[in-house]
Amino acid sequence: MKTPPSFITRFAPSPTGYLHLGHAFAARFAFEAARAVGGVCHLRIEDTDRTRCKPAFDAAIADDLHWLGFSWPEPVRRQSDHRADYDKALTRLHAMGLVYRCFKTRKEVIEAIDRAPHLPLTKGDTATAPQKPPFTGGPITTGEEMDLMAEGKPYAWRLSMARCRDHLGADWSRLAFREEKLSSDQGLKTQIITVVPDLFGDEIIARKDTHTSYHLACVHDDAHQNISHVVRGNDLFAVTHLHVVLQTLLGYPTPIYRHHPLLTDDHGERLAKRNQSVTLRHLREMGKTPEDIFARIDEMTAHRG
Repeated sequence: MKTPPSFITRFAPSPTGYLHLGHAFAARFAFEAARAVGGVCHLRIEDTDRTRCKPAFDAAIADDLHWLGFSWPEPVRRQSDHRADYDKALTRLHAMGLVYRCFKTRKEVIEAIDRAPHLPLTKGDTATAPQKPPFTGGPITTGEEMDLMAEGKPYAWRLSMARCRDHLGADWSRLAFREEKLSSDQGLKTQIITVVPDLFGDEIIARKDTHTSYHLACVHDDAHQNISHVVRGNDLFAVTHLHVVLQTLLGYPTPIYRHHPLLTDDHGERLAKRNQSVTLRHLREMGKTPEDIFARIDEMTAHRG
């Protein structure tokens, strides 16, 4: 019987547009990390956003990645095919009494956050701070909930951090994850990061229309695919705190994390899908080769130190 690899990671783009140079940069981190130790890198398609995800973009992801020289085990896991899995995970959290319905619109949530006193999160360590103040609205009364349900008002499921704290007890303060960082000599340095469980407050973990969120689907799929190492961009470092909470609640293992820097333009801005000039599709049409792509990426990273 063949021994499974000890290093299993994934590259998990969303088919909401064509891949760009930043994706090629991130894909190289994940696929090369696995290749260097004889491990495996899965391709996962995170397509729970029914409005923005398109089949054409899905097909283009595999085409572009194959063109760059990457390969992965089949079949590819597409989150839109596994709604029942996320429903079961949400049901488990509901059975533990850890989630509640939130009927506030996005605008109402923003207005509530703006009214609440909080420290400006744009200062300090941006790698460990969320991009917005935490939501602390809490559940409404049963009567109010029944009335809104009867009206058919849409809602989202939020994870109650107060209830999670009670549920986990002493383990609440022991939550942590292992973070690996590449040093200047290309060696790996390990740091144990203590989790701040309520960094995001009561975060949305599922919506009425999609029955999941990035957080719940990602955590479930990492466990389902036996992901040992999560290799992804620094922009997702902060959400690791929430993911470790979900992993612990659901009895999932916590992978080792390796967050890498993002590829940015000349102004230090993160590359985006809306910028068509840097999509791999556009560069391929211009006659660029995979070697040209990686040479350009190396030039961009060297230029910005």
